Amino acid sequence: MSEEKFVFDSLQDSETIKAFLASLTEGFEKGSITLSTNGDAIELKPDGLLNFIVKARKKGTENKLSIKVEWKDAAKLKKDTDEKLKVS
Repeated sequence: MSEEKFVFDSLQDSETIKAFLASLTEGFEKGSITLSTNGDAIELKPDGLLNFIVKARKKGTENKLSIKVEWKDAAKLKKDTDEKLKVS
């Protein structure tokens, strides 16, 4: 099983993050999200049911908001479920 990984870590103002989240929303609507920076890129195709997790934490002056979306590629899922059970 091959793995593609994309990581982007930087300080941004809230307006820039808002624009990024709007682009993500458009990607979900189109069914295709492409992330790229400095020659690295990954294309994701969200489809079907997606696992959606939101976590928030406040500890003193530190705040954290995590949003995680996971899914399996529909084509690979179909391939895995194409096998038929035989009972004899």
